[in-house]
Amino acid sequence: MPPDNDFAIKTLGTPAIDSPCWVSPDPKIREAQFVDDSERILLQDSVTNMPGDAPVDSLALAGPRKRIFFAPQHTTAAVVTCGGLCPGINDVIRGLVMVSHYRYDVRRFLGFRFGYWGFHDKYADRIVRLTPEIVTDIHEQGGTILGSSRGTPGVKVIVDRLVERDVDILYVIGGDGTMRGASALVQEINRRGLSIGLIGIPKTIDNDIQYIDQSFGFNTAFSKAVEAIQSAHIEAHGAPNCIGLVKLMGRHSGFIAAHATLATSHVNYTLIPEVPLVMDGPRGLLESLRQRIEQRHHAVVVVAEGAGQDLLEDDQRERDASGNPKLKDIGQYLIGRIKSHFQENNCEMNLKYIDPSYMLRGIPATPADSVYCWRLAQNAVHAAMCGKTEMVIGQYHGRIVHVPMHQTTSSRKCVNPEGELWLSVLESTGQPRFVD
Repeated sequence: MPPDNDFAIKTLGTPAIDSPCWVSPDPKIREAQFVDDSERILLQDSVTNMPGDAPVDSLALAGPRKRIFFAPQHTTAAVVTCGGLCPGINDVIRGLVMVSHYRYDVRRFLGFRFGYWGFHDKYADRIVRLTPEIVTDIHEQGGTILGSSRGTPGVKVIVDRLVERDVDILYVIGGDGTMRGASALVQEINRRGLSIGLIGIPKTIDNDIQYIDQSFGFNTAFSKAVEAIQSAHIEAHGAPNCIGLVKLMGRHSGFIAAHATLATSHVNYTLIPEVPLVMDGPRGLLESLRQRIEQRHHAVVVVAEGAGQDLLEDDQRERDASGNPKLKDIGQYLIGRIKSHFQENNCEMNLKYIDPSYMLRGIPATPADSVYCWRLAQNAVHAAMCGKTEMVIGQYHGRIVHVPMHQTTSSRKCVNPEGELWLSVLESTGQPRFVD
């Protein structure tokens, strides 16, 4: 069955060059090492009463193709990292360079510094030549060796620089704002009739990209968050009537808070953006928390940074350079409201506040994330060399796949308040469904 047009991957042309990515001289084994575009992964892994003629959406399976579009000895590849930091960026950069060099013999690989702004004239002398020797140990470092930024100097400036540097393939590592910028780049490339491939590797510590099981760095982030929760748990037991409050990353999606909660089993209340935060009333957070302290004398509360934003004044919400609204500090809001409520009810209470947000972003990846980053980089190169473009590489239903770029930016993946993950959180914490 041909793929649905909404999930078809665009190509620069017909691949006509035999791929160098074979490791066996046996023709039968060699044939089995390649992936065909017809190999697909179904979007829905379970079906209930679906009519026989219903469309079946699917994603192309990633992997090396038998023929490639770009002649390796004449190919220039480049990479740029945009947006906030995330564990594993250096792992991805290293993988892109290593696979390009050793599997395809691409010898010219450029790194643009400081995000999309690195294409501006003022950073023209900061472009770096990336080689296996330069990237050998970078996966042991946090952050990105290329630096990062938000915003863009404009698609014309960026495409001009790509043409000036003879770039054939651009790998873009970033979140949804970065991918929207990449889509605009493709439009400008197409308008000029250029054969420049653009492959995205989605980077979001919040794990909120659609059609991606898990974004790289997420495993590392919630693993580090677990350490903060364990510290809060110890603090809560170390003082009378003590509340350990931990604020974690999660602007619009509460995956880090939810997974860290399940990993520790020490959390009594988990607050995420997807579930309305009710503070007041007999079935609100404040009264529930007061009753718990009276009965158990300790509590651990985990809040995602985007939770409860509707409770804070935001008539003229500022935006960052990527267009994201700047969040109000829910942590400080909770501190004030919790202290006031306990004082009004003449209840003794101690509160310990832990905010490890930036500690989650700049650390090296865990071994599990490092392996994942390598697989993403490896398959991004395979896709780029055979002429794929305007797509991102990711894992879906446990397999590495090609996802059209517009699908990843059309909506945001969030925790389903009625789904299995959130139900598991409620069962783990024992918290009530807060009602106004």
